[in-house]
Amino acid sequence: MTHEREPARHGVPVGERRGPEEFTEEHALWEDRTRVFLQPVAAPSILGLFGLAAALMMVGAWMAGWYGSGVTPLILFPFVLMFGGLAQFLAGMWSYRARDGLATAVHGTWGAFWLGFGLLYMLAAMGSYPVVLTPVVGQANAGFGFWFVALCVITGLTALAALGRNMGMAALLIVLSVGAGFTAAGFWSGATWPVRIGGWLFVVSSVLALYAAAAMLMEDTFGRTLLPMGKVRAAAGLTGRRAHRPLEYPYGQPGVRIGQ
Repeated sequence: MTHEREPARHGVPVGERRGPEEFTEEHALWEDRTRVFLQPVAAPSILGLFGLAAALMMVGAWMAGWYGSGVTPLILFPFVLMFGGLAQFLAGMWSYRARDGLATAVHGTWGAFWLGFGLLYMLAAMGSYPVVLTPVVGQANAGFGFWFVALCVITGLTALAALGRNMGMAALLIVLSVGAGFTAAGFWSGATWPVRIGGWLFVVSSVLALYAAAAMLMEDTFGRTLLPMGKVRAAAGLTGRRAHRPLEYPYGQPGVRIGQ
């Protein structure tokens, strides 16, 4: 009785065992044909947090009633659109490349919000959008209030996730989420005081964002922690300690890092 050999798969007939020499030879061929292109990026959250801080400071102080009038956003929108919106959104996309899911969510969400905020008032300034429909503190605007409902929920979830990284970022996102919640309630109901509280909390969030961005910037330039962020890894979070070594991707990608 004649036995036919099964067809070969990947150059080796089915049913035949390959010795360690064959595996070693195949691995060597794989290494010869493999090319790794490294594209390192600076920590995107430095730019993203600075953009977030600047936009929150300007808009938050206006919402808190520290300055300006109902038409003040028509003056603020170019800066908010470009720095708080475009720059932060780009930081979110670079965070995606850095495999930082938390920063991607934070900067992508708030960058998109500031882009929408800036576009709304740009259209109003151009006469393409009715000025009477633009948000005014003390007047009910449920549609605009829903913007902050989404921001409150998403930012709250990112705050929970940030507890696994460092307390500084978690504190920033908690305050920011609560501020978005008060702002949503104010524009939903037409009451002034919740928007004022939201503005105050946005200013506090701006200060925390400035601190976080400065901490990352100093860590990058000095190579050690100067402004502690309450990192989960205690050795990396103490003043004067060297920055912790970022987690490296384990599967055949030398030099490619996860996180910032």
